[in-house]
Amino acid sequence: MSSHPYLSALFSLDGQVAVITGGSSGIGRAVAGALARAGASVVIVARRKPELLATVEELTTAGCRAAWVSADLSTRSGVHGAAGEAATVFGEPDILVNAAGINLRPPMAELGEEVWDATMAVNLEAPYLLGQRFGPGMAERGFGRIIHITSQQAHRAFVHSGAYGVSKGSLESLSRSQAEAWSPHGVTCNTLVPGFVMTPLNARLSSDPARVAALAERTLVGRNGLPEDFAGAAVFLASRASGYVTGQSIFVDGGFSVH
Repeated sequence: MSSHPYLSALFSLDGQVAVITGGSSGIGRAVAGALARAGASVVIVARRKPELLATVEELTTAGCRAAWVSADLSTRSGVHGAAGEAATVFGEPDILVNAAGINLRPPMAELGEEVWDATMAVNLEAPYLLGQRFGPGMAERGFGRIIHITSQQAHRAFVHSGAYGVSKGSLESLSRSQAEAWSPHGVTCNTLVPGFVMTPLNARLSSDPARVAALAERTLVGRNGLPEDFAGAAVFLASRASGYVTGQSIFVDGGFSVH
């Protein structure tokens, strides 16, 4: 007996529309590719047009439906504009993935208001505003998936967590509040918590070979993460298979958090 019909019923995203912020690089790009290959029509929202064009070209060449919106998510007007434009491409989204983020981590004694405000705007306020824009519509239609990408710094302070750690911890709290509001109406809201992943967001740590090796040694599977490690978890949380999973922080970290 073939397992394909059963697996398709559980995990297929055919007919779904997904909006992924930060979907042109790192974990966001891997998630966008996974959702698109699982059948979703994806709209990738990010700042830099060359990376957006390259990502969308890769997906459309592979036979996926994909489009892009260039936007600055550091301002409320930029977020509102991006949301409105994204919703006109394939229609109102069924899936929202908040992967966009900035990682400014000066020592606490040097943390100024400018870094604090910039960090909160992109890492916390943009996901809040996008949730407010798309969540009620998902609830009205009776189905939706909201997925946030957070960080180990949401749970423990190290390497100058600063405003970044506060923003990611708050994002997990936002997810629980969204779950409380909308899960009774078929909208699940969860977070994926990475370990150390070699992405542009972690360029500062990635440039230190000794630190990279130490982080890999601490990880139970013996290596640091790769963006593609998040594909399966993202498809699961975006699909009907996760209908009874909400308000959760799911660690995709190779055992980093339990060592």
